[in-house]
Amino acid sequence: MRWIRFAPICASFLVISAAFAVTDRDGKELPLPRFASLKAAEVNLRTGPGANYPIDWVLTKPTMPVEIVAEFETWRRVRDVQGTEGWVHQMMLSGKRTAIVTGQAREIRRKAESTASVVAVVEPGVIASLLECDGGWCRVDVQGKRGWLPRNAFWGAYEGERVKN
Repeated sequence: MRWIRFAPICASFLVISAAFAVTDRDGKELPLPRFASLKAAEVNLRTGPGANYPIDWVLTKPTMPVEIVAEFETWRRVRDVQGTEGWVHQMMLSGKRTAIVTGQAREIRRKAESTASVVAVVEPGVIASLLECDGGWCRVDVQGKRGWLPRNAFWGAYEGERVKN
């Protein structure tokens, strides 16, 4: 994973809470925090919610999961797997759910069972499409290899969260 650090141009930081509730296409209010993923190959993390704020970091891993922790108009404050936070424009984010493998090499299993046969072994930092979660296992797709990972093997879904893509 590659991050580029930029020195802030000014020392002023803005703390903002949600100005209004964000809703999905059906008009249902979207919760905070929630997971999303990066749409672009380069996404600027800014110190505040607007293009006039300095760029603090540049994320360069498309489809990487991020956690949306605050909203202001069309800007989202996101957190990555390492805890780095910054503001991005909503157009840089996708609702497509992904997961990033953490810790050590992990085995993707044919079934949601620790004794099931291994479909693939994935290294830390590998990004998977998150297909569904229910209980302690989630079904993922890594470059066409589909199977199940225990929820504690990756970052990108909350404990107990049901996911269905």
